[in-house]
Amino acid sequence: MKNKNKIITGDYIYGKNAVIEALLNNPKRVNKIIISKSTINDSKINEIIDMARSNSVIFQILPKEHFSQYSDVANQGIVAFVSPVSYCDLYEFLSKKKNGYSRVIILDGVEDPHNLGAIIRTSACAGFDALIIPSRRNAQVNATVEKTSAGAVNHIPIIQVNSLSNAIDKLKDNDYWIIAADAQGKDNYFDINYTDMNFALIMGGEETGVSKNNLKKSDFVVKIPMLRNFNSLNVSNAACAIIYESLRQDICSLRKK
Repeated sequence: MKNKNKIITGDYIYGKNAVIEALLNNPKRVNKIIISKSTINDSKINEIIDMARSNSVIFQILPKEHFSQYSDVANQGIVAFVSPVSYCDLYEFLSKKKNGYSRVIILDGVEDPHNLGAIIRTSACAGFDALIIPSRRNAQVNATVEKTSAGAVNHIPIIQVNSLSNAIDKLKDNDYWIIAADAQGKDNYFDINYTDMNFALIMGGEETGVSKNNLKKSDFVVKIPMLRNFNSLNVSNAACAIIYESLRQDICSLRKK
């Protein structure tokens, strides 16, 4: 199951926030930046130019027409060519686990890169310690994910594993409680006590949900109540609700101490 030093594929990132985050957190990863001439009066673009200069990163200002080849993405007139980002190793992550309780999120078959990017962004903002994805049948980190995450891929370890089932077993061996989200869950997500424990939250794919095997391995299966006759929330929205409920409980618990 070990996959140390696996690489996130993708040769470029796009969008102002994603490029700024890359320059702030790992400027050596940025090989070259191209900027549309039409954006040079934008304050963020000027900030990026200053950051590129201070980090000795090559940049070019090109005619707007040059960006037509990137018209299928919301590039905002800026594209950075980058070295790949490494995925983290689960065993190494567990060996370096910080003091206090740990929270991670597991994605089981989330195939839309926009959903993956949004969940990475929410997880990073809420202080989660890592995100775990399978190497197959799941979106992997690419330019779209980096853009959607607004650069949050630089702020949270992303762990890729060959077997989610084995990863869950390893987490359980390291005192993690496993919480799966499923429309048929026994408990409402806000009725679970997330405080004072390590936990891993499993979010299932857009079409299939959490696999039956991983549901069986879970200590809790929670649902988000639907007040109208409608199928379900988007997986990134559902993840956001549960992640921030756990954070809300943590904050309330700290205030009582």
